[in-house]
Amino acid sequence: MSQIRQPAMAGLFYPADAGGLSAALAAHLDVPVAWPIDAKAIIAPHAGYVYSGPIAGHAYAALAHRAATIRRVVLLGPAHRLGFRGIAAPTAHAFATPLGLVPLDRPAIDGLLDLPGVMFLERAFDNEHALEVHLPFLQHVLQDFTLVPLVVGDAPPAAVEAVLERLWGGPETLIVISSDLSHYENYARARELDGATMKLIETHRHERLQGTFACGQRAIAGLLRRAAALDLRVTTLDLRNSGDTAGDRERVVGYGACAVEYAETARLPDRYRAILHTAVRQVLDQTARQAEIQVALDPIPAPLMSARRTFVTLRTQDGQLRGCAGTLEEGEPLFLNVLKSTIRSAAADPRFKRVSPEEAAGLQVGISILSHERAIAAGSEQALIDSLRPGQDGLIIGDRGRQALFLPQVWDALPDPRAFVRHLKTKAGLPADHWSPSFEARRFTAESF
Repeated sequence: MSQIRQPAMAGLFYPADAGGLSAALAAHLDVPVAWPIDAKAIIAPHAGYVYSGPIAGHAYAALAHRAATIRRVVLLGPAHRLGFRGIAAPTAHAFATPLGLVPLDRPAIDGLLDLPGVMFLERAFDNEHALEVHLPFLQHVLQDFTLVPLVVGDAPPAAVEAVLERLWGGPETLIVISSDLSHYENYARARELDGATMKLIETHRHERLQGTFACGQRAIAGLLRRAAALDLRVTTLDLRNSGDTAGDRERVVGYGACAVEYAETARLPDRYRAILHTAVRQVLDQTARQAEIQVALDPIPAPLMSARRTFVTLRTQDGQLRGCAGTLEEGEPLFLNVLKSTIRSAAADPRFKRVSPEEAAGLQVGISILSHERAIAAGSEQALIDSLRPGQDGLIIGDRGRQALFLPQVWDALPDPRAFVRHLKTKAGLPADHWSPSFEARRFTAESF
């Protein structure tokens, strides 16, 4: 076997000449709505560029600002040509495309062989498009990088997670998961199925993914296990199918592009924040007047349709709390959830009377987008207090059928961790010094603006 693996999809899935390929990539990466995202990982499709190139381009366009930082790419995709158990690693030293050679990180690859299911299996890469179609995008966007390419066969999510944990690294390492979505449904059915699949991915419900939902579901599931442990937020950047890009709408293939970033530093761009604030202001006014709720925004941008939990905080001009409400249920689109939180905050916070029309215009509005909860293993109140990060952690506690939540902003008023915990117990209707073996605590972070 040659030390260099030659391209098999050039001229089939993407242009075979460097000039035509570069032009195609530039067109697919020209995404006006893209914004810089410090993504640790992306999920992007792998069909022929005429079909999935614009969707994949959205994910890669969001990474362009990190070209000088990313030095290694870990690329995982499903096996289409060869059935096997485990995770296949190559023996080659470089992969070729019309744009040149991509060197492999041989020490990193060789260092995976002690993990369950990982093996050298060069045949798994023969005519396998799931990885190859990503290479030109990576070459075009990044300045200089090495590659760890892996084909995922019949492997449990825990095995994929173990590989990712070994290779995770820091900002210099990017994880790319290659996957298409539904296959050969009609256009309407594909939109329905793919929307449901993206909600599973956004809410980290890897155990419910199936190969019929996403051909790369095993690699996605491994990433989502890692995402849940490390408080990562999944944002859908683009969701379309071949009926939107090329071909008829009778039998389409679905394509989604996602960014996976640390929730603690995740940030919507200002234009999307402005859309949310405008909509919240409209609903606040309509709720105060007890008018019909009407908000016109069509289409709603894909990132504002990502599944999120939100809280909306209302304050008077002098900073006094006037209402704060939200939900801990997952699965609703951000845009809809934040409007529901607004209505609850203005009209259903039991601590306050309903906001009046005269008050509404003068209230300050704060929006908090919550990350996924993570359990805190603490055997005592002191252990819980010691585990908290003041100013960063939101906290949910529960015991004896009671539950309460503090957003991270509450640290401004209660900077002492002991006071923070004890006031939250009181809010839940528990004694301030309460503790029991059944006491539960969960942390989260929030993007607040």
